[in-house]
Amino acid sequence: MLLMGLSYVEGIAHDYKRHGTTTLFAALNVIDGTMLAWCKPRHWHQEFVSFLREIDKAVPGKLDIHCIIDNYATHNYPKIKAWLAIRPRWHMHFIPTYSAWLNQVERFLALITDKAIRRGSFSKVKQLVREIDHFVSAYNTTRQPFRWTATADAILEKLHRLCSRITGTGP
Repeated sequence: MLLMGLSYVEGIAHDYKRHGTTTLFAALNVIDGTMLAWCKPRHWHQEFVSFLREIDKAVPGKLDIHCIIDNYATHNYPKIKAWLAIRPRWHMHFIPTYSAWLNQVERFLALITDKAIRRGSFSKVKQLVREIDHFVSAYNTTRQPFRWTATADAILEKLHRLCSRITGTGP
């Protein structure tokens, strides 16, 4: 990170070097707040179906699984659709583009970013994965379900104020 003056946002130094990436698959049990998270080197259909299998094993067989998910291409891959087709307890709910805020697992991903990795310096992907795994383990020991705190009317009013400011038609 590049330290900036008081009125500047932080940036990245010119000699910043990226040491690799990982894909974080995460599933949230909305009832008790438990997170199931996996880091994998890629986000291809093979890794995604492996993660779905882990969820399938973790959820008691008598319960249905409702998966709220974005429209990433991997999630609609034919082999994923075929896997789901023979598992009637699975229900996929695709959220519209630009509405990730509707997906509660996004709140968890923001927590990982804020509390574990934002200011970290990781010279190896393994270090990053270890930090994420440590955070998930610690989180699950004190977990609580996420709760919506704003009413629909409050959210819509805030959105209206934002749109008014952006378009210059508001106060």
